[in-house]
Amino acid sequence: MSRKKIVVMGFMGTCPIAGVIWQHVHYIVGLQQLGHEVFYIEDSARIPYNPKTFDTGEETSYVGEVLSDLAERYGFVGRWSFCPRYLADPAANTLGLPLARVRELYREADAILNVCGSQEFNDDLLASERILYVESDPGVEQIKIDQNVQDTRDYLSRHHALFTFGENIGSADFPVPLHGFTWLPTRQPVVTELWNQSAPPPPGAVFTSIANWSTSGTKDITWRGENYLWSKSLEFLKFSSAPQACGERFELATDIKKAEEKEVFLSQGWTLTLPHDLSSDYDSYVRYIQASKGEFTVAKDQYVRLNTGWFSDRTACYLASGRPAITQETGFTRHYGGRGGLFGYRELGEIVEAVREINLDYKKHSRLAYELACEFFEARKVLASLLDRAGI
Repeated sequence: MSRKKIVVMGFMGTCPIAGVIWQHVHYIVGLQQLGHEVFYIEDSARIPYNPKTFDTGEETSYVGEVLSDLAERYGFVGRWSFCPRYLADPAANTLGLPLARVRELYREADAILNVCGSQEFNDDLLASERILYVESDPGVEQIKIDQNVQDTRDYLSRHHALFTFGENIGSADFPVPLHGFTWLPTRQPVVTELWNQSAPPPPGAVFTSIANWSTSGTKDITWRGENYLWSKSLEFLKFSSAPQACGERFELATDIKKAEEKEVFLSQGWTLTLPHDLSSDYDSYVRYIQASKGEFTVAKDQYVRLNTGWFSDRTACYLASGRPAITQETGFTRHYGGRGGLFGYRELGEIVEAVREINLDYKKHSRLAYELACEFFEARKVLASLLDRAGI
């Protein structure tokens, strides 16, 4: 593959929580490993969030600290920029590369990756005809197209190619018609060497997960008379009895506000811990995952009921750490899994059986988890395929 000039666009500066940071870092490092010249740019009217203070505001200093530190650690010093379009004079307040250089990059780049579909368009960016949409939350945009939402049609149509983590989209397993839009399956790239470790989990390690508790309202959508939720809370509640049924202690790093919901989990053998320290420190996030026995988690209602084939980027990090995962089925097993190390479930009994199998031979399932991450999520493979299918 010849060396390309590639721009990654996302929101890890304006939303610098650990899961978001790792999602973007894997794109940057993976593309660098393929030999490309990689730039990271945020050029947005999104108001920055500071996870240490829990505040949003127009101040850019924390964004600059985060992006500068990441550039130093992951090899893109001198190749990043943050342009605050929410300010009256964004050019005068741009951090990193100046806006004039960013405009040049838009014209020069062989590809611009719109990670998570988070980048809004402006006249500068639209100078490029090589913008690749990478959708991490399948279902909503396809429903909007089916509902003939013109803004969505216009936005998606300006991209050179559309990629989605919903690997069933476009198949008979996915119920929403596509109306002529072509969606190419992809998955979260993971740089496995940043996660791989040979050490087993410490004594007393438990199945864990990290999750936002209730995000409904932001991307909830009604389709053909049914409401599809962009939240995991109701799915977790459905399977709150899992620890008791398995005879295991599970831990969930999340922020449950309602006392009655907390009590449901505590009474069923869960440990609840606040996620704030993990969210604000991406090294702590790694240590938490690697100190776990494995992951037990659910998927968002939309992903499950629409049978999208979606898979969690965080779960892929558990696998890359050699930690087996038990996760709610979205149709992903059609593409991978089913050989140990990764267990999809739809019913409580399947969770019990997965825990039993892992406990019978933890070393085997740890190895299989890591091998699965290398085979299906390794960044060099995922990103080389993405660029090739986009014609880059």
